[in-house]
Amino acid sequence: MTHYRITLLPGDGIGPEIMAVAVDVLKVVGNKFDIEFQFQEALIGGAAIDTTGEPLPSATLDMCRHSDAVLLAAIGGYKWDSLPSDLRPEAGLLGLRAGLGLFANLRPAIILPQLIDASTLKRSVVEGVDIMVVRELTGGIYFGKPRGIFATETGEKRGVNTMAYTESEIERIGRVAFEAARKRRGKLCSVDKANVLEVSQLWRDRITQLSPEYPDVELSHMYVDNAAMQLLRAPKQFDTIVTGNLFGDILSDAAAMLTGSIGMLPSASLGASGPGVFEPVHGSAPDIAGQDKANPLAQVLSAAMMLRYSLNQSAAADHIEQGVLQVLQRGDRTGDIMSQGMNLLGCGAMGEALIQALEE
Repeated sequence: MTHYRITLLPGDGIGPEIMAVAVDVLKVVGNKFDIEFQFQEALIGGAAIDTTGEPLPSATLDMCRHSDAVLLAAIGGYKWDSLPSDLRPEAGLLGLRAGLGLFANLRPAIILPQLIDASTLKRSVVEGVDIMVVRELTGGIYFGKPRGIFATETGEKRGVNTMAYTESEIERIGRVAFEAARKRRGKLCSVDKANVLEVSQLWRDRITQLSPEYPDVELSHMYVDNAAMQLLRAPKQFDTIVTGNLFGDILSDAAAMLTGSIGMLPSASLGASGPGVFEPVHGSAPDIAGQDKANPLAQVLSAAMMLRYSLNQSAAADHIEQGVLQVLQRGDRTGDIMSQGMNLLGCGAMGEALIQALEE
């Protein structure tokens, strides 16, 4: 039997509900594939603020560092929006990424055949879409300095954020993206704003310099505004996309909605070594927290990504993904992906249906 230590970060809002489903799924799959999980839970985000006064307690980061992988649910909510930026739940997430050196974020956007009609776009536009967004996660404008709100000589306030990348930061995320494209359909689109931003000019130059090392990958470049438009106009042209932190944040959420619901999409955040963090793309949805309305499938699929990318348990990951397809094929739906003639389930019932499928 193989043993793994997994740190669970349920966080805020619907986080504890969807995390509970993912843990139950992992236990079932563990029994089937002779895997033993040692789960340990820690605080992050708003829950950590309420308990400790800070969004990422040092004990949480230390526990994560000594884990084989980290499964995160969701953070944030209206309750904490008025706090200073360094004390908001989102600061805990940024601190976790920086503290674990998680510079590469992989966000797949795949149209499942059962959910084509859940998309707001035409079937002919989205059918067959399979995109991987590789987002740089620990640099760019979210981490650049100087940053803050300062008073000018006239007394007027001025907000400052700095977008900055070094060649080495661009190179390491570029290599992750080229390798990802090599394992997919061999097409990589690098997204930047090189016609306006010097940092993007450096980005484009360095990505281009890497290209000869990957002769089996076709490299193209696209400005971010055009990329946003093309994701809606003709998304099937994309295979793998690589981009910086800010652009990746926006484009991956746009790509998520191609699939019909952001509640269906997982993500993986990886570093050069150490544990990765696996989390759904969606937020904490405080408006439906505690109402058994949340869709747990993105959290479950994030657990599958954890098995595949951090624990090298591809067969177990495949089993979870097939289970998700099976419940969708049977017509089971949560409210966010509900359509006429389907079976409306709550978060808990969807988890039970998935476990039944996995045990069959």
